[in-house]
Amino acid sequence: MPTCARFPRSARLTAASDYDAAFKSGQRHHDPLFGLHWRRGDAAARLGLAVSRKVDRRAVVRNRIKRALRQQFRLLRADLAGGDYVFVARAAAAQASPAALAAAMQALLQRVGALPRQSTPAASPGTMRSAANAAATCNSNPDVPTHDPMPASDAG
Repeated sequence: MPTCARFPRSARLTAASDYDAAFKSGQRHHDPLFGLHWRRGDAAARLGLAVSRKVDRRAVVRNRIKRALRQQFRLLRADLAGGDYVFVARAAAAQASPAALAAAMQALLQRVGALPRQSTPAASPGTMRSAANAAATCNSNPDVPTHDPMPASDAG
């Protein structure tokens, strides 16, 4: 993962008062997989997740949903409009694949205007081309190699 796609504490909603403010004064948008409460702001985008036992009683499934949404948020955070985003998972999210959750999240954010629409088709996630482009755009340390070169003489 590129070093610029982090999820620092400043990018998370941590206090109950932050969640309350997003639920009370945020705009509500819906998708078959989850609902979004978006409270616009000038600060950087922050993510909050609500995945209850009503979605699935197994913690493994609930955590898989949260991991998929967090990962997509990491990748989109630089392009998102400022504010607090609280995603509330629905029961249909338990059967969705991580790729479907990520695609639904991105489509919902584009639909509500929080994310600019893609004008040119990019390489699909997971391809070498998109990984190379992501690594090239990150502010990484130029002194640290991006891969571990294997010497050719160690054929053994």
